[in-house]
Amino acid sequence: MESLVLVSARGDGVPGGTILFPYPIFPMNVVDWIVLFGTIFSIVVYGVWKTRGSKNIEGYLKGDNTMKWWMIGVSIMATQASAITFLSTPGQAIEDGMRFIQFYFGLPLAMVIISVTMVPIYYRLKVYTAYEYLETRFDLKTRTLAAILFLMLRGLSAGITLFAPSLVLSTILGWNIFLTTFLIGALVIIYTVSGGTRAVSLTQRQQMTVIMGGMILAGIIAYRLLPDHVSFGDTIQIAGELGKLNIITTNFSWNDRFNIWSGLIASTFLFLSYFGTDQSQVGRYLGGKSIRESRMGLIMNGLLKIPMQFVILFIGVLVFVFYLFVQPPVFHNQTLKGQAMQTEQADSLRLLDKRYDELYHRKQVAVNGLVEGIQENNLKRKEESKLAYQSIKEEEAQIRKEVKAKIAAAIPGAKTQDRDYIFLNFVLNYLPHGIIGLLLAVMFSAAMSSMASELNALASTTTVDIYKRSFKPEASALHYLNASKYFTILWAVIAMVFAALANFAENLIQFVNIVGSLFYGTILGIFLVAFYLKHVKSNAIFIAALIGESCVLVCYFYFYEEIAFLYYNIIGCVVVVTLALLIQVASKKENPSEHLKGV
Repeated sequence: MESLVLVSARGDGVPGGTILFPYPIFPMNVVDWIVLFGTIFSIVVYGVWKTRGSKNIEGYLKGDNTMKWWMIGVSIMATQASAITFLSTPGQAIEDGMRFIQFYFGLPLAMVIISVTMVPIYYRLKVYTAYEYLETRFDLKTRTLAAILFLMLRGLSAGITLFAPSLVLSTILGWNIFLTTFLIGALVIIYTVSGGTRAVSLTQRQQMTVIMGGMILAGIIAYRLLPDHVSFGDTIQIAGELGKLNIITTNFSWNDRFNIWSGLIASTFLFLSYFGTDQSQVGRYLGGKSIRESRMGLIMNGLLKIPMQFVILFIGVLVFVFYLFVQPPVFHNQTLKGQAMQTEQADSLRLLDKRYDELYHRKQVAVNGLVEGIQENNLKRKEESKLAYQSIKEEEAQIRKEVKAKIAAAIPGAKTQDRDYIFLNFVLNYLPHGIIGLLLAVMFSAAMSSMASELNALASTTTVDIYKRSFKPEASALHYLNASKYFTILWAVIAMVFAALANFAENLIQFVNIVGSLFYGTILGIFLVAFYLKHVKSNAIFIAALIGESCVLVCYFYFYEEIAFLYYNIIGCVVVVTLALLIQVASKKENPSEHLKGV
């Protein structure tokens, strides 16, 4: 088996200190497989063993209210941080810089609002799910509508969450994605069905330890692989000069997804809905020992989430700088490209590869000039090198566009968006054995953690808000416990089918947030009216919610390019609240005595 050959960055006849990796390495060896499967199976076994024997629905769905604040905080962060976060976010930074961090700027404010207003209400009513409160406040149809909206969005999201690691495993092994999807889904089912909420929360501690340790290690190695003559300070300056440290962007535009305004305003609406009304998150802090523990867990998430995302995005920036000195592939989904090379498009793809290789040598001259300009503090040299680099990047982008077109022609229906493969390629081809297995374990652990929480929330909502309330109101505790387990399996199967059949055109980290934004604004509007507008009754909010959701779907299907998806959260919420007020006022004018009946 050929091994990795590293040519010294100093001398050896390599121009400009370039690092060459002329011989590809085999992605996985025995050590990697031992680390990967050892980590995954130990987490599954631990979850089953520690939570064996849940006897009632209280313990299964709420974990017997035994969780401390730090466990809640870890569980919340692990639920939100799926494999998509660690597979897709670095690729987002490589292509678009760090401005995605602005997406999380509204999170701390949302955590404070939820801690002060929503948490006490949930605890006072002793609810299993967030949607139980809506029947107390409005009526059954409003509760059912909100539960159905949640089931739709979280069911789709569970499929996306499962798709990411299935994609990784199918790429590495060359297996059919149906098989890898089933394998991962089955592992999650084992401990989620066995132990419920407590199993999810306990295993998430181990998963977060693996996740953050592995990602930080990847960042350190990415920096250590840079040429010896490029210091850490040089690395930062290179990234900044080439526009990758665009942490804050202040220009407002309705179709700009990530800027300071969408982050502080639109994202606040999204996070209020996600953490305040989404059962996958509400279920995490409803299992706390007290209101204080739940609040502290939420605040912990608000304080640590932005630094965590910053680290992950910065790792992407380090990989971007690494690929300035090491030629990246023209198309990062090498498996798909290999399939295309077996078709009549092979000759065209070889010509594009040759053009790309020639262009890379020109880019090296520009990059080395930029490094020298930075080290010599030569402003003119820096500007000339940046202009040359940007011109070459435009040519590269055109070649990549042509490659994607050829692959799409060779394999109709193939997903040619390859951003999600950038970090995976780096891990498989340039990290030491053992670390490769650990990084893959990171992605699988994150996927299992997030999917387990989602399945637990889907089962809770289906059992409590739909099945128990509308279909089987009188049954034993054991019956509802078993029903919860069956619904967990049902939703896992639905997620597996969706993951295996879906073809995502978007970057996964964006797509999962787009799906949420289609529903979260409407759900948040319902809850805001429930919490703060006590004179609005059930019929008004029900009609307003239906219209509000219709408006969001119209924006998505007809104005997708004109309105960034984060603003769907504001549109849905504002439409629901405004219409509910107007409908309630109109109904009182038509029948002044109606409000006395509580309608």
